[in-house]
Amino acid sequence: MQIRSGLKLFVAAAAAAVLCAPAPARADGFVSPWAAVQFGGKITNAGGSIDNGRAAVGVTAGGMGAGIIGGEVDFGYSPSFFGTQNDFGHNTVIDLMGNIIVGVPVGGTHGAGVRPFVTGGVGLLRTQIDGGSLFRVSSSKNQFGWNIGGGVMGYFTDHVGLRGEIKYLRVFSGDVVNGLDLGTLNFTRLSIGLVLR
Repeated sequence: MQIRSGLKLFVAAAAAAVLCAPAPARADGFVSPWAAVQFGGKITNAGGSIDNGRAAVGVTAGGMGAGIIGGEVDFGYSPSFFGTQNDFGHNTVIDLMGNIIVGVPVGGTHGAGVRPFVTGGVGLLRTQIDGGSLFRVSSSKNQFGWNIGGGVMGYFTDHVGLRGEIKYLRVFSGDVVNGLDLGTLNFTRLSIGLVLR
């Protein structure tokens, strides 16, 4: 009987604590599907360069607190990253990064306004090459990498706007595919997309 009374008292106290607790500050969450062009990429030890203008698509999702600092997750997919399918077969680079984002909301966090920002963090870069005239054997590799960039989010209303960003991505160590040392993979991405908050 005492156990039941104690349990009821505990549940009542917990419910009261939840009801009386101050409401958390509203986060400024967002999702941004984007399209991009990539350039300036180099396979450093091999002395090569990735074709300029290779396209990518992806999505970034995150949130900013009541202040100016937040976090975001960025996913990018780059088909035919290294070159044509004739030379490299089906080849891709996928990146998944966890970033810190710092941005000042000019005009507030509601309604129309802009938020210039800088962002950076670490994550995974996955390369995949499936044959072609240069590489007869399929190969894939997961590597840790980092990225840094900046841009601006501009909102037309409370919930809809555009996001533009330039970002540099690089693996921490060299890349070896089928015994060929391709050096340190790095490239720059210029993206634009819709942003929904």
